[in-house]
Amino acid sequence: MTSCLPDGPDAAHRYEVSGIDVSHYQGAIDWDELANDGHDFAFIKATEGKELKDKAFFVNWTLAGKTGMRRGAYHFFRPEVKAEQQARNFFNTVQLAPGDLPPVIDVEDRGKLSTKQLVLRVTRLAEMMEIRYGVKPILYTGQNFYNRFLAGQFDDYPLWLARYDADEPVTVCGRTYAFWQYTDRGQLPGIRGNVDRNIFTGTHLDLALLCLPPSPGADTEELANDTADVVVGGDDLASFGR
Repeated sequence: MTSCLPDGPDAAHRYEVSGIDVSHYQGAIDWDELANDGHDFAFIKATEGKELKDKAFFVNWTLAGKTGMRRGAYHFFRPEVKAEQQARNFFNTVQLAPGDLPPVIDVEDRGKLSTKQLVLRVTRLAEMMEIRYGVKPILYTGQNFYNRFLAGQFDDYPLWLARYDADEPVTVCGRTYAFWQYTDRGQLPGIRGNVDRNIFTGTHLDLALLCLPPSPGADTEELANDTADVVVGGDDLASFGR
């Protein structure tokens, strides 16, 4: 998608909570300067597909965590890769703590999968993430992709939609969304070049309630640690639901 929304008086001014999402493409980020500019949260690319790890994730994750901004990690979904393999890549890279945002599954392509196969594979990955971290992951996608392939399928998961326009996203199923990525051409202190900008539709309290809760009891911790046993071989499309 190509942004047509100039950075200036924009969507961020219509909402209480605003933030960004970044990857290694933004280069070295001055997180203190960014935080001082008044941004509330940052989603940071962690992994992609079976084995790719964003080369700037560790630095961005660590420095963002020192600023007081809410931080979240996202995985770029590859339709041709089994859900178990993608889950393993993310789990080996991302350790979430109380107060962090839920993990994000970034779905932008269905490859050669049918719509049904796509939904099954994303569902499989989402369920493993929920077991691992104790919260439902956020689903990110573009407005048009959501309306064509995912509408009505993930209503229990927080939704993050991209629509590069002055008008809010519209879903064919009437589903509301939690986050809106409204431009990819943001210009902000602490970042050289363009950056994606987002808003959260709720309040600061709503955002805090969406984040991982205080450390769970031992039983839940054991369940999360046992997720590695769930991530096993086998074709998730064939075995899903057995």
